[in-house]
Amino acid sequence: MKLKMTSKEKRELLLEILFTLVLLLAADFAIYILLNEWTRHIPGVTSGIFDIKMSLALGPNDIKFGNWGLLFVFIAIVFNSFVLYWRIVHQYRQIQLYHVISELHYIASGHFDHRIPFVLNGSMQRVVESINALVDSTVKSMEEERRIEKSKDELITNVSHDIRTPLTSIIGYLGLIENKQYQSEEDLLKFAHIAFVKSNQMKSLVNDLFEYTKVRQTDMPLKLMTVSLMSLFEQLEASFELEAKEKGMAISTTMPDGDLKLEADPELFARIFNNLITNALKYGKGGKNIYLSARKMNDNEIEIQVSNDGRPIPPDSLPQVFERFYRVEKSRNQKTGGTGLGLAITQRIVELHHGTIKVESNNHLTTFVMRFPVNQPAKKEKLEQID
Repeated sequence: MKLKMTSKEKRELLLEILFTLVLLLAADFAIYILLNEWTRHIPGVTSGIFDIKMSLALGPNDIKFGNWGLLFVFIAIVFNSFVLYWRIVHQYRQIQLYHVISELHYIASGHFDHRIPFVLNGSMQRVVESINALVDSTVKSMEEERRIEKSKDELITNVSHDIRTPLTSIIGYLGLIENKQYQSEEDLLKFAHIAFVKSNQMKSLVNDLFEYTKVRQTDMPLKLMTVSLMSLFEQLEASFELEAKEKGMAISTTMPDGDLKLEADPELFARIFNNLITNALKYGKGGKNIYLSARKMNDNEIEIQVSNDGRPIPPDSLPQVFERFYRVEKSRNQKTGGTGLGLAITQRIVELHHGTIKVESNNHLTTFVMRFPVNQPAKKEKLEQID
């Protein structure tokens, strides 16, 4: 919207115009008197002015100035108009600046959702746009800082909870052993075993936290090599074969386009599938199959899917599955051994490889769909091949 001046500002502007006009007319009158006296006492000046005024013509009809007074009046009108215009513009810009500063004070007082609404002219409009852009940037930075602070608080709370739970059990059972509060050697072994299991849970959490922190670093370098997906899938099948059988599940692979290869950090890339298969084995209750598939979308992109036919993920949980410490099981129990960081780590590793990941779930399949570029845009010193 355009700037609307208050009644007071309009009066001040009008007074400024009148004051300037009076000063100019007074100056014109004084100069006219001085020139008149000068021409009367110096005859040579009079003849010179006559020659000048006769050489000047005004308008299409070449109207001549009859006397030097008319010439003076004409020059005075032109000069006064210029000065008066400059003073009006200057005063109006001062009013604009006052309004801009007032808006800034209003924003600075805590109204960060407010923006300067004026549409001004010239450089003042650029100033307004720059201020609004600066406020937007500042508000965005503040919101990001609050989000990070909240995220840190949640991280501390979740880590404290997940560490305190097994730690309490460890201290409790070791206390029983320390105070010899067991009836038999069988009880002693049972207490020691429980403490060992809880210690491994803590170790798993610490390892996942370390891995999550490491992959969150924006400058983390990738040790890029050419990775064969067929070889990787074969290794994954062999690695999880025993655990899958214990869960009553089977792992199968599909590659309709034959062996596909892409550039990736082999250790981190394998971690993606380790996490997804482990997730399927832990939470895909009632499932019988885990499917690994890869296909070529085009010359520069490969799509990889990891699916299982176990219990589906509830629709309201799908948008949150990649959040750290989020579990579909709201109780945060440790029976499944999960830390809630696996999918957050997976998503970050996919992003480090300039890929995308999403999850789809229905009554038949839960599928993690990933797409990766065949060649990484990141600069690499050496490229090796993994078969």
